[in-house]
Amino acid sequence: MSGTRTTLSALERNWNMVKSAVSDVDEATMAVRPNEDSNSMSWLVWHMSRVTDRFIHFRLKVNEPQLWTIDSWHEKFGMPEDSNDMGMGWTSERAAAWQAPSKDVLMDYFDKANTTAAAYIGSLSDADLAREVPWNNPGETMVVDDALGILVWDNIVHGGQVAYLRGYHQGMGWHR
Repeated sequence: MSGTRTTLSALERNWNMVKSAVSDVDEATMAVRPNEDSNSMSWLVWHMSRVTDRFIHFRLKVNEPQLWTIDSWHEKFGMPEDSNDMGMGWTSERAAAWQAPSKDVLMDYFDKANTTAAAYIGSLSDADLAREVPWNNPGETMVVDDALGILVWDNIVHGGQVAYLRGYHQGMGWHR
């Protein structure tokens, strides 16, 4: 048995929490930024989806096309095809100008990115987890298992932000 069980459990619990948190939140509320230096629930869900999609395809599968481009999600979001854009480094002005697609499109991409990630992670053997993949700088590598730790951390951080904003806007209900 592969050592991915804990990784998948953490990710799936987080993804389910996010879906629960936004389940009864309307699109207008999901688009609200609580202040000019914060992101909306919609933006956070998009960012989580982009990070997961890019992380699996670019980082772990090493430069495979991302769902963002091969399934034309960028068009559904009214955004450029830029496969590197995940919202990292955006200015407050750019985040404020971002327009969320419908909640259905947003959550469909979230589900597709996560389903694809879960299938890939679940298929990994212990040997796969020990495989070195290219990282940030030329010649720099990281083992897949350590890289998955980064994916889990990123998803849980942003999932918690989505749940917090749900409580901020509508009160309890993010954890059922």
